[in-house]
This record gives sequence, structure tokens and C-alpha cells, in this order.
Amino acid sequence: MCGRQLLVPVFGLLLLMADLFHADKAMAQQPCPADHDKLLTTLKANVKASGGPANGGFDTNEWAAIIARDGTVCAVAFSGPAVDSQWPGSRLIAAEKANTANGLSLAQMALSTANLYAGVQPGGPLFGLQATNPVNQAAAYAGDPKTFGSASDPLVGKPIGGVVVFGGGLALYDGKGIVGGLGVSGDSSCADHNVAWRIRAALGLDKVPAGVNPNRKDAIVYDLDPGGKSASGWGHPLCAGTEADIAAELGAGVGGSIHK
Repeated sequence: MCGRQLLVPVFGLLLLMADLFHADKAMAQQPCPADHDKLLTTLKANVKASGGPANGGFDTNEWAAIIARDGTVCAVAFSGPAVDSQWPGSRLIAAEKANTANGLSLAQMALSTANLYAGVQPGGPLFGLQATNPVNQAAAYAGDPKTFGSASDPLVGKPIGGVVVFGGGLALYDGKGIVGGLGVSGDSSCADHNVAWRIRAALGLDKVPAGVNPNRKDAIVYDLDPGGKSASGWGHPLCAGTEADIAAELGAGVGGSIHK
């Protein structure tokens, strides 16, 4: 009798493990908006240090990451000749930016990470947002660093979590709906936004339906007053370079340009 009683929970555990295995397999099969090679080629073409145009900041090499709509990382790349040719810490920041943009955007409305800055300040309506989706520590620091930024980056196939509230993260839209998120990191946050904007357009995943700005949707909004208050509620600080001018030229920004 005892043996039969023991078999029941063991059998139930095996069924649960099988369900979890199939769930993980289904998650891994979620389509990636762009594969590693496409992301790498597009990133290099849009970063000055790797032969692309200027973006107004330091013009250093950059990391980029793509998150599938289910929240799993599906592509990670860097623009420089070696893994440490761009800030090593920006690998995770790029992935978390992608996670944020994907996680806080809907089929009918996009939010860029740049749109979140003003709202998360003390007293703002989004204060505390950064603590709501902790980074997946097991995924963040796992794997062989020699594979970072490659098609076999250890982040691929895993949810990374994290919330970033400054420029560089954009949701991805293919014209039928939202398909994931893109994150770029390695320069000023304002330049990161410009690079991400260029990459999204080059990938053809910029079919954004609407955003917080009626004209430029999820563009970065430079409308903070000297006291740090945003007129729209979605503002972002200016950075030290010419990022706002380039954003204005790209249609990636609202306000802040020294030429306006």
C-alpha cells in the first residue's frame, strides 16, 4: 500500500516536469524579430566606430539585443572588433532595455525606455517602476564570456528581466503587431536611442501604431525644464553632445535641438 501511495506523487511530479519541459521548448521556439547575423550587420552599419554615421554622443562601439515577444532574449551582438571594445556592462543593459520596451508596449501603443524617465522620478506616477521586474541573475551572469555577443550568447533563449528608464530601448512592430523589443547600449543614453531608432528602421520593424507623442510616437521627448519637470510627463534629459539635433533629423526626437 505504501508503495502505491508513493507512486502517485512521483507520477504527478513526472507529469509536471514534462509539462515544464514542453513549455520551455515552446518558449524557445518563439520567433525572433531578427537573427544574430542581421542584428550584427545592422548594428555595425549604424554605429560610427564601426563605419556608420555619427549619433551625437561619444560615438563609441555599442551592444544591441533583441527580445522576442514572450520576453526571451533571442539575439545579442556588439559592433566592435572584440568583446571588450564596447563597455562590458552594456551587454546586460541592452538586453534589459529591450525587455523594458517589449514589456511596456502593446499592439496599439509603444513606449520607448526614453519615455519612462520623467515618470519614475520621486513623486512621479511611475516612481518605483525599476524594482518591479528584477533581473534574472541566473541568466545574467551565466556562460562563457568568450561567447558573449555571438549567436550562442548564453542569454539567448532565456528571459532576462530588468527595467531601464533612459534612452536606448524600442518596441518592434512588423505592420501586423508588436513582435518584440530592441535595446542598444554603449554610448550616452540619447545616442543609444538614435542608434536604436536607425536599427529598427533598417530592420523594417518600425511600423509603430502610436505612442506618447502624437506626431513622433515613441520618440525621445526633450522637454524637461531647469527644475527637471517634464511638460508632457514623458520627458528625458538632454545629453552633452549633439544627440538631440540628430534625433530631430531622424524623426527620433521632439524638442531639445539647438537649431530650433
